Amino acid sequence: MQVQTSVSSLPFLGPDVAADYRNANVVILPIPYEATTTYRRGCENGPDAILDASQQVEYYDEELDRELWEVGIYTEGAIADTRNAQKVSSEEMLKLTQETVYRLVSDGKFVISLGGEHSITTGIVEAYRQANPGEAFTVVQIDAHGDLRHEYEGSIHNHACVMRRIVDMELPTVQVGIRSICKEEADLIKEKQLAVFRAREIVAQPNWMDRALASIKTPKVFITVDLDGIDPTLIPGVGTPEPGGLNWYSLLTFLQKIFATHPVIGCDVMELAPITDSVVSEFTAAKLVYKLIGYQAISQGW
Repeated sequence: MQVQTSVSSLPFLGPDVAADYRNANVVILPIPYEATTTYRRGCENGPDAILDASQQVEYYDEELDRELWEVGIYTEGAIADTRNAQKVSSEEMLKLTQETVYRLVSDGKFVISLGGEHSITTGIVEAYRQANPGEAFTVVQIDAHGDLRHEYEGSIHNHACVMRRIVDMELPTVQVGIRSICKEEADLIKEKQLAVFRAREIVAQPNWMDRALASIKTPKVFITVDLDGIDPTLIPGVGTPEPGGLNWYSLLTFLQKIFATHPVIGCDVMELAPITDSVVSEFTAAKLVYKLIGYQAISQGW
């Protein structure tokens, strides 16, 4: 089956400031794929909701004191699109995702992928492995869930298994904001001594960021953000909400520290499931994407 690329509704921030591909440092890649949702559906509509909400994001970032669109932001056409009941297998999605991200990275682009369900991240990370042969990098995960099950509901590519696939790649991981795991995941964390910073520990231990940063043992980092890692009072529009989680400024401070101390090779923002008659979740997600662009711009001197 040939999985076609489709045109996204709007470029990130809008057509007035969209860069052409050749002049872009940053590429936004929408991946509206949903197949293994286990609670509230709708994350296949997440990328377009973020792109639509980004039209309302102020160009000027008051924290960084600059208009970040000037770094050049290009929005790629959506891939692995399951909207309109299109059938896309997990294998097809992962292959297309890997090929697309690898192509963009090979062109020197900083890619921020927008999901879609979290299983997509397996294909994204595989693309970076291909682009960095023989060189380990750490996957930093912001999430409410461990996502460390070997399989769930009969699939090893369920969104609840994405970090297990990354552990299987023998890449180091740092998991932040975790507050929901099963016994299998708890046993794996102990067996492999995985670096996990639970939400309840974050609240009680002011030095958690320093300890989390010290757990990153490789120079390079890939950041994956499942939006349910953030407090659901800030982003209620997710598929599997959990009480608690990171607040906005703790999240930004932690991300900024990562960008300041490690080369970040790429990012993704996953699992937005828009809520009817509310825009707070998608606007917050769009603002987060703009912050990721800003922190990379500062670190790279763009």
